[in-house]
Parts: sequence; structure tokens; C-alpha cells
Amino acid sequence: MASAPLPHEPVTPDQALARLKEGNRRHLSGEAIHHRMTSQERRAALAQEQRPFCVLVGCSDSRVPPEVLFGCGLGELFIVRNAGNVVDLAAMGSIEYGVVVLGAPLVVVLGHERCGAVQAAVNVVETDATYPGSIGQMIEPIIPAVLRARRDGPDNLLDRSVEQNVLRIVARLRNTEQLLIEPQREGRLKIVGARYDLDDGSVEFYE
Repeated sequence: MASAPLPHEPVTPDQALARLKEGNRRHLSGEAIHHRMTSQERRAALAQEQRPFCVLVGCSDSRVPPEVLFGCGLGELFIVRNAGNVVDLAAMGSIEYGVVVLGAPLVVVLGHERCGAVQAAVNVVETDATYPGSIGQMIEPIIPAVLRARRDGPDNLLDRSVEQNVLRIVARLRNTEQLLIEPQREGRLKIVGARYDLDDGSVEFYE
């Protein structure tokens, strides 16, 4: 049986972003992922190489599966997940691999409504909460986002902290990571933030 070929046409950053938006629209309308994207032929083609069109930095939350909420199939997303969608050394290396080696033209940092890791960071700031094991260390990078969000007052602090956490990571990736700066200058890479709404399933992009 012949393998389903991978697409050879280069995808621009804007085309990649439009593909994600259309995928979320299909998710909201209840459309299933096309069988071609999960078929045996597709698996056979991907066994030889991968060409994801997006590096997605997301949270480990079980309610936020990227392929599902963006209507994507096998080999389309290069996913980096951890609690709070933070970017540590391993995550940064994975992002760079996805862009520099695999050639993905888009990086999306995806936060989500009612994130538990961000809530934990809010608790540290607001009530001096402590957490066992490595959990406290894990949420430390989120605390500056909470402090920034708190400047605007206590209302909706968790939601605003989720947004600030995404925006801080996006700014870092855009402006300080050397391997990502040149492809952006040349128009080969776009880095954007986004937020997933647990209640209605929609994704809002911070472009």
C-alpha cells in the first residue's frame, strides 16, 4: 500500500496561523479530524520524516489537548507541554529544534482559562502559599506574570495572570532567543500567544 505523501509546499507563518484558526473553528462546530490525517498511510509517511507546521507550547492540563482543539492530525503540531506552559531549558531546546531543525514557521504559546499552575503562583503571591516537592520551583517563573497582573488591581487576577504569563513568554521568545530572531527578521517565523476558553472551546490569539 502506497504511503500518503507529506506536503512539499512551504507554509508561510500566516498560512500556518490561519490553519490553526480554521482548525479551532472546526472543533467548535463538532467536525471530526479528517481520516486522511490519522490513517495508516499517513503514519507510514510520517515514519520517515516529520514537517509540523507549528510548534505549540501548551499546558499539561488534561482538558487542553492541542490536536483536538485545533482539529489537527498526525505530524502537524510539534508540542511542548508542561504545567503552566513555562519555558525552561528543555522546553527552549525543544522549541528551537522545532523551528531550526524541523522548519516550523509558527510558534504559539497557549495558556488557558483557570490554569492550576498559574493559580498556584497567584496563591504564592497573595497568601504566601507553599507547595511540596518540585512544584514550588516549577511555578516560580510564573510569579512575575502574577505581579504584573496585580498592578491593575485584584479583579479577575487569575485570568489576567494567565494572559501576562503568555505575553511574557512570547516577548522572551521574540526578543531574546538568538536562534529565533533571524527567522523572524527574514519573515520565516511568527511567534504569537493564545488563550483557550475551557467553557466554550474557543481560542483567542494575541497577535
